[in-house]
Amino acid sequence: MNIKTIASLAGVSVATVSKIINNYPDISEETRQRVLKIMEETGYRPSSSAKTLATKKSSLVGVVFAGKLNVDFSHPFFVQVINAFKKQIGLLGYDLLFFSNEKFLDQGEDYLARSKYFQVDGCIIIAGDEVESSIFDLDASPIPCIGIDIELTGQSSCYIMSDNDKISTKVVEQFYMNGYREVGFIGLERASLVMQQREMAFKRSLNQFSLDEKPEWVVYSKDYAAADGYEAAKKMLACKTLPRAVFAATDLLAFGAIRAFKEVGLRIPEDIAVAGCDDIEACRYTDPPLTTVKQDTDKIGRLAAMILFDLMNKQMDNRCIKVEPELVVRQSCGTAMLLAQEI
Repeated sequence: MNIKTIASLAGVSVATVSKIINNYPDISEETRQRVLKIMEETGYRPSSSAKTLATKKSSLVGVVFAGKLNVDFSHPFFVQVINAFKKQIGLLGYDLLFFSNEKFLDQGEDYLARSKYFQVDGCIIIAGDEVESSIFDLDASPIPCIGIDIELTGQSSCYIMSDNDKISTKVVEQFYMNGYREVGFIGLERASLVMQQREMAFKRSLNQFSLDEKPEWVVYSKDYAAADGYEAAKKMLACKTLPRAVFAATDLLAFGAIRAFKEVGLRIPEDIAVAGCDDIEACRYTDPPLTTVKQDTDKIGRLAAMILFDLMNKQMDNRCIKVEPELVVRQSCGTAMLLAQEI
């Protein structure tokens, strides 16, 4: 069964059937219903390639995990964002096409060439570390793109991220309000845009509350895993003096730091308070439960879908959207009395 057979059975031209398949308005309702009935009776479904050829739209959105490091389905934040995005973009009539960045980049291809080959209507770009230069070729192209945690400047692009300035400010403010005056920070050696923003805002917040910024209390991990937070905390433990509170740039880093502090007999939070960022599920079950800053992954994902939809329909200009974070207070920063309200 093909479009020629449907046209023959309905007594119309192939062009008429094509117009009905692609919802053109210049067809009488009687003819439309007759053709649709024959399609239903015969079980005919037009191929996606045929619809793409006619409408110049594939109803496909490319999903790009940009960066050679630290961005994939193993990270809870990105999983939650992409799940929310998938649900919302699906309601708008789009399917997802996941791009590989392992083999084809080694062969000299790029994301723009891939996007053109598959005729995607737009792309969502989720950024890790060491982002490939070909990402910015895609950003500069006419293909609509929405970025997550990556600054895009193309005329057909927008990007979304949590307000990282507020993330750090909320943590330092919480420490300050609970009487902590010596505050340390665990960041990353290869700082992405997001990590740079969190560290800079952390230092500004110290200054805002007239707290001393001690270089030895700012340490860096090699990666995002708990094991890396553990090693970074050991560097801090090697200092002559210790801070009374530590802000780890991610929850996983905070988990590792807590283990390192406990191994030398420090009590959390009596001897040293700890806070993280992301509010992944495990934060509720650490000992003690971890104070953290929640990124609204559902809102980020749904906003990304709606903005990309508007970009694909030329109803949105280039801009940055920042999503408000939420401080989630638990026992690790010395506010045990609030635990019952949280869990």
